[in-house]
Amino acid sequence: MTNPAAAVEVLAVTGALADELLFRRALEVDAAELVPREHLDALADVGLYGLSGPTDAGGLGVEGPAAARVVETLAGGCLTTTFVWLQHQGVVRRIGEAAPGVRDRWLAPMCRGEVRSGVAIAGIRPGADPLRARQAKDRWLLDGAVPWVTGWGCIDVVHVAARDDDGDVVWLLVDAAPAPSLQAERQRLVALDASGTVTVRFTGHEVAGERLTSRTTYDEWQAADLASLRGNGSLALGVAGRCAGLLEPVDLATEVDAVRDRLAEAADEDVPAVRAAASELAWRAAGLLLVATGGRAVLRDQHAQRLGREAMFLLVFGSRAPIKTELLRLLARGS
Repeated sequence: MTNPAAAVEVLAVTGALADELLFRRALEVDAAELVPREHLDALADVGLYGLSGPTDAGGLGVEGPAAARVVETLAGGCLTTTFVWLQHQGVVRRIGEAAPGVRDRWLAPMCRGEVRSGVAIAGIRPGADPLRARQAKDRWLLDGAVPWVTGWGCIDVVHVAARDDDGDVVWLLVDAAPAPSLQAERQRLVALDASGTVTVRFTGHEVAGERLTSRTTYDEWQAADLASLRGNGSLALGVAGRCAGLLEPVDLATEVDAVRDRLAEAADEDVPAVRAAASELAWRAAGLLLVATGGRAVLRDQHAQRLGREAMFLLVFGSRAPIKTELLRLLARGS
C-alpha cells in the first residue's frame, strides 16, 4: 500500500518538474527528433523510474490513485516525455513479480533509472500475426514483428511478449539495439513523434534463457491487459487538465476531477468506458482551447495545436474494441 506521506512528497516534486521543466520545453520536444535525455534523467534523479517499484529495491512504492496522479501531472507537462517514461513502469511491476534470479539482476537498476526499458506487446494482440518465441536449449528464438515499440534510442532493453509453441505468452528482456536479426524501423507520428516509436522485426533473434521473466496462458494475459488500461486514462486526464488550466475562465476542472474519481473507483470491466470518457474529455478540452486561442492556434509555437494533436493521439492510443465502441457513442452524441 502506498505510504501517504511519500505520495504527497512525490506529487509535489512531480508538479514542479511538470511545470518548470516539461511544460516549459514541451513545444521544443514536440519538434525534436527524440525526447531530450536530460528530461528522462530529471525523472530518474528524483526516483520516478522506480515510482511503483518496491522500496526494498530502491523504488518509491507509490501505487494506485497516487501513482495515477503522478502520470496525469507529468502528462500535463509533456505528454511525449511521459509516454516514453510510462513504458518503463509496467516493466518494473512485472520484474518485481518475477523469479528471484531475474528480480535480483534487473529490478534495482530499473528502479534507479540506470537501466531503462520499453515494452513490445502489440505483436500478440488479437488479430495480429503473432510474434513467435521458440525455445532452443538454453535460449529463445524470436520471429515476427511488433508494430509499436516506444522509446527506441532512449531505452536499454525491451520487455517483449511473444507466443510460444503451446500458445502461451512468454516475456523476454531483449537488448534495445540493432542486430542482423533485429531491425527497427522508425514510425512517423503526427503527435509524440519524439517518442522514438518504431516497428521491430525479429528474424531468428536469440535471447538468453535467463532473460525469460514470466510465462502465462493467453487468457491470463488478456485479463491482466484489461486491468492495465486504467493507467493509460491518466494520460488523457493530464492533457485535459492542462487545457483546462489554459482555458480560464472556462471551467473544466470539475469534469477532470469527476473522471479521475471514476477511473480510480471503476471495476476492471468498467475501465474501458471510463478510459473512453477520459479521451473524449481531452479531445473536447483541446477543441475548446483551439477555439478560444483563435487563429494563432494553428501556429507551431502555440500549445493549443500541440495539445490538439496529442488529444487526437489519445483517441486511438491503447484502444480496444470496448473503448472504441464507447468513444464512437460519446463523439456521436451531438450529431
